[in-house]
Formats: sequence, C-alpha cells, structure tokens
Amino acid sequence: KPCPLCDEAKEVLEPYKRRFVLQEVDITLPENSAWYDKYKYDIPVFHLNGMFLMKHRVDIQKFEDRLKKLELQSE
Repeated sequence: KPCPLCDEAKEVLEPYKRRFVLQEVDITLPENSAWYDKYKYDIPVFHLNGMFLMKHRVDIQKFEDRLKKLELQSE
C-alpha cells in the first residue's frame, strides 16, 4: 500500500545502501501480524541487526552512529 513515510525513509537511506541490507516488512500481511500489533501506529520502524533503532522518521545521526559501531565490531 502507499506509504509516503516509508518512501521518504528509503530515499534518506539510499546513500547508505552499500553498507547495510534493507529488508522491508509489510506488516499488513497475515504472517507479520505480531509486527502489526506492535507497530501499526508507528510506521516506519527501523531495526538494525535485529535491535530497535528508531521509528516514524530516519534520525540520520543515530543511524550513522549505530552503523559505524556495528562496522567497527565486525572488523
């Protein structure tokens, strides 16, 4: 379904796409009902490496900080 906030978030994250894998989850699908119950009023929601990071809009500083930390841990 149309999701302008999701589209905006993907655009903001575009310059980082070589540094992480974006996995989109459609929370309206029956198999994702747990995510729907948890986040139906908070989309988009972002997890990084399985951990909640942010919701509603991309906080680019927070994203960059966490991404750098993960990259340093994997060296």
